[in-house]
Amino acid sequence: MDINFVSRTDIKISKKSSSKYKPLLDAVKMLEPGGKALEVSFKDETELNSMRNVVYGYNRDTGDQVKSSKHPEKNVVFFYKEEE
Repeated sequence: MDINFVSRTDIKISKKSSSKYKPLLDAVKMLEPGGKALEVSFKDETELNSMRNVVYGYNRDTGDQVKSSKHPEKNVVFFYKEEE
């Protein structure tokens, strides 16, 4: 048996890439600063928090600044990049 210690940054296994939020992540990658926003519906606060966690994790990984704003009466959230 061969055992080695490796840096966590060398490991790029992510549940996000195979989760139900992959279409959201793919769409977020296409956002442009000052461009159109994504409108995504959610059924409850738990789903909203999960979507935001995925997007903010994307921000940490890439250095992007995707922001969100929710419209609670319509149960939709908007993801966008502000103009720099």
